[in-house]
Amino acid sequence: MLRGCRAIPGHAPKRPSPELAAAADGSSPQHAGWGGPSARLSSSSAGAVPGRGGGIRGAAGDMRFRFCGDLDCPDWVLAEISTLAKISSVKLKLICAQVLRDLLGGSMEYEKILKLTSDAKLESGDVKATIAVLGFILSSAAKHGVDSESLSSELQQLGLPKEHASGLCRSYEEKQSSLQDSLRAASLRLSQLGSVCWRVDYTLSSSELQEVHEPLVHLTFTVREGQRGSTVAVPMAVSADKFRVLLAELKQAQALMSALS
Repeated sequence: MLRGCRAIPGHAPKRPSPELAAAADGSSPQHAGWGGPSARLSSSSAGAVPGRGGGIRGAAGDMRFRFCGDLDCPDWVLAEISTLAKISSVKLKLICAQVLRDLLGGSMEYEKILKLTSDAKLESGDVKATIAVLGFILSSAAKHGVDSESLSSELQQLGLPKEHASGLCRSYEEKQSSLQDSLRAASLRLSQLGSVCWRVDYTLSSSELQEVHEPLVHLTFTVREGQRGSTVAVPMAVSADKFRVLLAELKQAQALMSALS
């Protein structure tokens, strides 16, 4: 705003220039309303646009990847890409085979992985981080149904060399269907029932009760925590009536699950 201006006798007051008037009311002489509230675009109004390769570039410039569920890649994965690049492409493929074996329920030979990473002179923490990031990439890609070509393109966008990405994706392509079946079997399952042991006790007499004519059912469930976790024994004792109710409800649940499958 222009303050302290007054007319001088004998002189007509000068009108401010368009540039000065534009600066005073926040507009532009060429484009009215430039920079005003009506001309501002929020970041949420601009949609995501495809980036090069398999990634998707969001409105704020962040990259979204299919193997991450169309989300931005986690920071710890980005940090370990450089560690993967230190290992040769041939040895990285052999390490992927060990990680895939572990994901499919087999045993991983950790000593063999240490030998494969000895040339890169990785510390023990870096070796464990390498196993973790490979497990995340392979399992997440299989979970979201990403093909090997798209996965290779996205890994190269993250900075992994082309030879390393190609070797990793070849191992992934060989085990993709098996890995998806394994993940599907373990989905929505916190524990797995291993076995059931039962025993029926019928007490004829007791010092605490005068007449006992009801059997008591003892059940022991062997539960395995996770896909490869340790087994835990869960004992319980129920009366005959409660056992009948439990058995009827389990049969109903089995019938519902059979109808869905």
